[in-house]
Amino acid sequence: MGEAHEVLRRCAVRGKEDSCFATPLTRENVLRTFFMGEVHEVNLDAQFAERKIVASQQANYMNRNNRKYIMGVCASFLLALCLAACGKEAEEPVRELPALPGMEDTEAVSEPESELPSEEHSYFNPDGETLVSRILVPQGFERLPEEEGSFAAFVRNYPLKEAGSPVLLYDGREKGNQSAHVGVFALPIENRDLQQCADSVMRFYGEYYLQSGQYDKIEFHFTNGFLAEYDKWVEGYRIAVDGNNVSWVKSAEYDDSYDNFVDFMRMVFTYAGTLSMDSEAEAIAPEEIAVGDIFIKGGSPGHVVMVADVCVDEKGNKAFLLAQGYMPAQEFHILKNPLHEENPWYYLSELSYPLVTPEYVFEEGSCKRLYP
Repeated sequence: MGEAHEVLRRCAVRGKEDSCFATPLTRENVLRTFFMGEVHEVNLDAQFAERKIVASQQANYMNRNNRKYIMGVCASFLLALCLAACGKEAEEPVRELPALPGMEDTEAVSEPESELPSEEHSYFNPDGETLVSRILVPQGFERLPEEEGSFAAFVRNYPLKEAGSPVLLYDGREKGNQSAHVGVFALPIENRDLQQCADSVMRFYGEYYLQSGQYDKIEFHFTNGFLAEYDKWVEGYRIAVDGNNVSWVKSAEYDDSYDNFVDFMRMVFTYAGTLSMDSEAEAIAPEEIAVGDIFIKGGSPGHVVMVADVCVDEKGNKAFLLAQGYMPAQEFHILKNPLHEENPWYYLSELSYPLVTPEYVFEEGSCKRLYP
């Protein structure tokens, strides 16, 4: 085999000038040539100088027309070696490593079992008809207790549309983005582009005060500072707007019907918004957060979302839900949390600014309380 390797080496050196073999390159000839020793050394120096064969036996193997096969022969030889080696390795039985002392009877070590529950925690009950029955609290948390008749109790027990319902615009069309919400309140919406973000929050508060008989608390500031009071509206006073001048005018009879309440709220939606809401809200620390509080950016346009529920664990860590209306006017809906969309709760422990919600970002100082 040493001679064969030497011939191959020399042929590679001078392969551009002469060939080493005249014998046809069949499998039998190749194997005979390399494995039976029928290879004769070539005097490379003599052939380079004289261009002729100097060994008599070598003449039978030399053929100037076969030099293009030299590399093929080399490849065939190497391939034969590789195949032989692979076949030998494949036939050898797999040897097992001996067991370490004291470990002869030890079974294979298995992966430790996960400490997580076998089933992921569910945050939704599709059969629930209200917020409190539809959206479940995280493991280890409980909803903050609220007094019966409070605004928090009103929001928690307000009817939701059927699970999976899309958010509809004021004209009945589906909102373009249907991936931001986990539930839709059955809160009435006007058939005009009026009840947008701040308007939806005011509508929720207005509906609560109306149903609880607190007419005197149904009041909202217009952007120019004018205070629209439902008490006066019920008495038959109407709001006259002349440019930036706003005043009360007695022009109707007493009317405490729901339709008259809706007419009042339409007037509010027209002249109030996030600018006026921002000015009448008070800043609070996030640790104080409660149902009905807001994150707001006053502007034209601005945006506001309302805290719809709050829960707490035994260590006092809070989590809360957010809800919003938006532009164009649309149904009031409960938002996902972009940090973990399968879990809609916003944890106070992960709260940082800017606060990212599915469709808006709020800066530090945006956490405020309405109508304390």
